[in-house]
Amino acid sequence: MSQALKPAAGRGPASFASLMPDAGKIHRLSALLTLLLLIVGFALASQSFFSVNNGLTILLQTSVIGLLGIGMTMVIITGGIDLSVGSVLALAGVGTAMAVKAGVPVGLAMGLGVVIGAACGAVNGLVVTKAKIPPFVATLGMMLMARGLALQLTGAAPISQLGEAFGRLGNGALFRVVELQPNGFPKVIFPGIPYPAILLLVVAAGAAYMLHRRQIGRHIYATGSNEEAARLSGVRVDRTKLYAYVMSGALAGLAGNVLMSRLVTAQPSEGVMYELDAIATAVIGGASLSGGVGTVSGTMIGAFIIGILRNGLNMAGVSAFIQQIVIGAVVIGAVWIDQMRNRR
Repeated sequence: MSQALKPAAGRGPASFASLMPDAGKIHRLSALLTLLLLIVGFALASQSFFSVNNGLTILLQTSVIGLLGIGMTMVIITGGIDLSVGSVLALAGVGTAMAVKAGVPVGLAMGLGVVIGAACGAVNGLVVTKAKIPPFVATLGMMLMARGLALQLTGAAPISQLGEAFGRLGNGALFRVVELQPNGFPKVIFPGIPYPAILLLVVAAGAAYMLHRRQIGRHIYATGSNEEAARLSGVRVDRTKLYAYVMSGALAGLAGNVLMSRLVTAQPSEGVMYELDAIATAVIGGASLSGGVGTVSGTMIGAFIIGILRNGLNMAGVSAFIQQIVIGAVVIGAVWIDQMRNRR
């Protein structure tokens, strides 16, 4: 690279490799401390918080938020935003259910759901990169279109009677031990590890490896840190952004499969406001809305903060409306901390 093409100062590609491991480390540590305080606080408030069943409930609730949050983190690192993930989740789930109803094997149908999500993400990416429409507006339009299409395809009615195989992903568990009692009724000895939790772990590990060990991950950080400097350094910025939006859409489709499988019913109205939870998990975990900063590990901490906060407030009998106020305040606080960090 010639001297003329070298970035001057700031957060250009010359420095983003050194910034990736350290950026937001204090933020992630504070988020982890917050998570531990929440666990201790809710455990003292309720003896059943540490029960096995409640732990499984938290894992199941967090799995969907976590999958959406990982995709959202990739988009936020590039300096964008994706407001469509909740609606894409519903459309993908409906597409999967309709395929199952048409006789397609469950595995292939769920693959179709992921493809539908990826296609929606690709449209978002192309509108942002080629039409030069701001991500907020582009993904807001997709949010409305995907939700409208899901409602139109189903007549706003749920798709039910999808069979036992359809519910296996959302309700199955690894190493589950069930014993048949003398009265003929089964007794769960060990509930096992839920499949959605295992899926989230695998996706998180893969995404973390991609962001920190592969070239496309370095390009994602470079694009969000300094787009013009990244372009001058040979990074194909438009293709990088497109990749981030496709991954966000694909993970929304995967989350749709998990959620609809848990319900064993495809609900076209599911996923409302999930995009805000996804943004919250990323921001609480240290992702910067200015771009260039964010990690999968931080997003996982943020997902568990949201999941445990909702679970603990539910156990305390706090209404859903108050929960929204609390989570909204948490998000504002996280963004404020991010702004203070950027000013320094």
